[in-house]
Amino acid sequence: MDTVARRPKKGEEVEVAVETIDRRGRAIGETEGHPIALTRGIPGDRVRARVTKRQRQELQGVPLEVLERGPDHVDARCTHSGSCGGCRFQDLDYGAQLELLRGHISQALSGAFVPLSEVDPVIGCPEPWNYRNKMELSFGAIRWVEEDEPEGVERDFALGFHAPGRFDRVLDIGECHLLFEGGIEYVTSARALAKELELSAWNQHTHEGCLRHLVLRRGVHTDETLAYVVTSRVGEDVEEFLARFSELHPELTTLVHGVNPGVADVATAAERQLIKGPGWITERLLGVEFRISPESFFQTNTLQAERLFEVVLEEASAQGAGLVHDLYCGAGSISLLLARSVDRVTGFELSTEAVADAEANALQNQITNADFVAGDLAETIAGVTERPDVLVCDPPRSGMHEKVVERVIELGPARIVHVSCNAHTAARDLARLIHHGYDLVRARPVDLFPHTPHVECVFTLERSES
Repeated sequence: MDTVARRPKKGEEVEVAVETIDRRGRAIGETEGHPIALTRGIPGDRVRARVTKRQRQELQGVPLEVLERGPDHVDARCTHSGSCGGCRFQDLDYGAQLELLRGHISQALSGAFVPLSEVDPVIGCPEPWNYRNKMELSFGAIRWVEEDEPEGVERDFALGFHAPGRFDRVLDIGECHLLFEGGIEYVTSARALAKELELSAWNQHTHEGCLRHLVLRRGVHTDETLAYVVTSRVGEDVEEFLARFSELHPELTTLVHGVNPGVADVATAAERQLIKGPGWITERLLGVEFRISPESFFQTNTLQAERLFEVVLEEASAQGAGLVHDLYCGAGSISLLLARSVDRVTGFELSTEAVADAEANALQNQITNADFVAGDLAETIAGVTERPDVLVCDPPRSGMHEKVVERVIELGPARIVHVSCNAHTAARDLARLIHHGYDLVRARPVDLFPHTPHVECVFTLERSES
């Protein structure tokens, strides 16, 4: 008679055979017949791990040592890969990453009983390194010390990213292979200058300290660079920091100083001061020019965003259409691209600031057949009476509001192009649309965030003839 091995206790070390990676980026495996989820790991690996939590359905743990590598396990590029978590798949072969992401989308659709014979292969990033045109870094007064660092290292100042699961501790980074080429030089000089001037970093516990955030943005097609420094206060020492930082980087297109004395750990500021340049940079997507301010939303992977938008335009098949609605339009990227081939586009967006950016972008590109509506989408779309030929939507990770889905069904566009960064909430919305007379004809994923568990997918629906 077979007996099931006892469940390991919290704190116990076990051997784990990693089988896959789930949509949250956790390594899923088995130890002595019991399922376990690890914070990281590569399919095919055999690892020694420590159990950190016992739940009814699964154990949870952290890997301690790789005993045997799986066939798709590759060397990580970054020395911070074991601590950072920002690109946790960098030691998984890129081709295997794309297959994994495709599988996650298929699982999401089947789990919601959404019929589709096959998800298209994921469109990969031609160069999956240094692709981010924006990076938001934090100054911190409590530095995360990595395992391989010597005793006695500095602990009261850091510039980098929050350690996984620790809002109060910042990992001091010396390299980042996702940040645009040359971007780490700004991080290095900002850190050195802050220490020289003895400027304190923000402390999440005491809510004291001067330096809070450094945001970097690069126009890939224009080679323009923006730096945004957020502090908790003003003063002569801050002014000197900004002046000398500007001198160290004469190539900066624009430098902006923001003041945020509040408690919330966000890189925003009610008060901004222009130190150098116009206060924004420009970028081009498929020939349309966009103005990007310090806090503007813009796709973080310019080249793959262009590929994503090409897919959206292909799936919209909107050439010559009379009216297109673009829901959750943000700063109008998709709306303005569609406007070149249709009679009219109306974009709907909650953020009034984003709508202002969209209108400015339309004016800048002399596009006159796109208009934008600001406000809660569930309310603004309720007043729409004209049926669009095509409807495009790019909702947040939480998906579409129930009332928005209901109104889309009532409007009944012939074609819907649903862009999503969360296949599971997308599958929920797609299931409702299919139930009310639509067919899902294609799913085309695009990898905008290599080495992470995130993937964008363009779902195309057509109104059923039956």
